[in-house]
Amino acid sequence: MKRGYSESPSSSSHGPPQSKFKHNPEGDTHFLEDESTKIFARKVADHYSARTNQTLEEREASPIIHLKKLNNWIKSVLIQLYAKRGDAVLDLACGKGGDLIKWDKAKIGYYVGIDIADGSIEDCRTRYNGEADHHQRRKKFSFPARLMCGDCFEVRLDRVLADDAPFDVCSCQFAMHYSWSTEARARRALANVSALLRPGGIFIGTMPDANVIIKKLREAEGLAFGNSVYWIRFDEEFSEKKFKSSNPFGIKYKFHLEDAVDCPEWIVPFHVFKALAEEYDFELVFVKNNHVFVEEYMKKPEFVELMRRLGALGDGNQDQSTLSPDEWEVAYLYLAFVLRKVPY
Repeated sequence: MKRGYSESPSSSSHGPPQSKFKHNPEGDTHFLEDESTKIFARKVADHYSARTNQTLEEREASPIIHLKKLNNWIKSVLIQLYAKRGDAVLDLACGKGGDLIKWDKAKIGYYVGIDIADGSIEDCRTRYNGEADHHQRRKKFSFPARLMCGDCFEVRLDRVLADDAPFDVCSCQFAMHYSWSTEARARRALANVSALLRPGGIFIGTMPDANVIIKKLREAEGLAFGNSVYWIRFDEEFSEKKFKSSNPFGIKYKFHLEDAVDCPEWIVPFHVFKALAEEYDFELVFVKNNHVFVEEYMKKPEFVELMRRLGALGDGNQDQSTLSPDEWEVAYLYLAFVLRKVPY
């Protein structure tokens, strides 16, 4: 049970967050998904559920190990910048709980993690309970947690989490683009975050950079491009490499990243994401391509030291290894964003 809430179901402390839940302007029925969308959502869930936990040796042998460490650094920087001691955190698409230690170091007060993949939630629960047998650095986390399986881009979460809200910080790492298969899912995602964050609360995240992906598509000879660790392929319907601004949802491509991802994803034009977020009472704090993010925050000594400890650019001593050029190109495919719920 979240700090500050009584165990008694009759307590006046219970109730939905103080933010009004905004509906789709065309009516709630338009939040319903068609069957094809649900099939793709299930494919994504099955892909991540099927991924097994790796031993430390297997993880270090990954062809994208330095990219994974860089991504961990970016998420750590975001958390250090915006999470405060005692914060209540909502982690959408929390996966196997890879960020639990980051939140613990931020000394948060409460954590709710939701993921569509039941296998990932089971692994997250195992990690939280200190039962993992690989690279588990601490047995006990300092914050209480609630973990649940569900599609946070389909279900109306303010009802499910009425006793847990409002939250101070919401995080959605490398997953928001899975909501962009339809306008209904994109709206549901943002409506959920808005309804659950307190006024002034922060929404942090990472997702593919549509500008970079479309630029690379247009530079490619065909409908596919990539390097030794990734490839992206668009279907024939996009053979002219043109995208209607009137329909910015459902622009699907297949993404393969060695030792990480192999499933359908969707383009998220950031200007549309920003405009839609504004409808749900968010203001943009910043958006930065990962290359820009690294350049900017590596100028700060505390984050340079964090990068050294995580090992993305080697450890500064015997280990002089760093991201390969191909991994660095993959990093360019992503951006980091921060939104703030407008205070009333």
